[in-house]
Amino acid sequence: MNVSNPAPRAPRAKSRAASMPAEKAGAAARRRILDAAETLFAENGFDGTSVRQIAIAANVPLALVNYHFGSKEGLYREVFALRAPMIIDQRVAGLTLADMETDPDRKLELIIKALLVPNLHMRASDKNPAYARILAREVSDPKSNERGVMAEFFDPVAQRIIEALRTVLPDRSLEELHWGYQVMLGSMVYIMADIGRIERLSGGLCRPEDEKATSEHVVALLHAALKYSRPPQARAEGRADEVS
Repeated sequence: MNVSNPAPRAPRAKSRAASMPAEKAGAAARRRILDAAETLFAENGFDGTSVRQIAIAANVPLALVNYHFGSKEGLYREVFALRAPMIIDQRVAGLTLADMETDPDRKLELIIKALLVPNLHMRASDKNPAYARILAREVSDPKSNERGVMAEFFDPVAQRIIEALRTVLPDRSLEELHWGYQVMLGSMVYIMADIGRIERLSGGLCRPEDEKATSEHVVALLHAALKYSRPPQARAEGRADEVS
């Protein structure tokens, strides 16, 4: 009668141990792909960047990009998925802080900071405006609505900021509030994407990498604009309401 011996388990343990370096190598390759994609998307835009360019820059086989991300758009969205949550969480925290403030001027300042400061901090800490340039490209790209990246990641918190503005500026129309948000957003994106022009024009006085000074100047300007600037018709209607 033949008795079969149990299969030895040592090879299985060895195989498990061997898979760990492979997993680390896979994670490292995935990270290189994301880093290369962020740089190339910033330089060339979505349409101007190919998966082959990304694979070459990341030093990985072309098939590995599709293996990890499915497609170029899947990779593009992953760049936002990696970066956006930190910004969004900080904005929500800033809005929570603003909501607890009772002084209207201070509340308005905190709302502005909730939008600006997370991005300014990212620029100052990363020393790399690549993601900021991707944002600047995405908000001005005619195909942005088709991809839906901004709508998915940033529209919900944008609506919260506009609603916060409505509570602190109750005499403003929704049209004024949305334009106010757009002005804040435009200022932030331009500063984030700046690659040295303001420093050159100012002779070194203004540097976006100086997070504290940048925040102080820009928040003060936007605070004054939101508080005092109104279209002529809105100003006339406001004066009429005061008289009546």
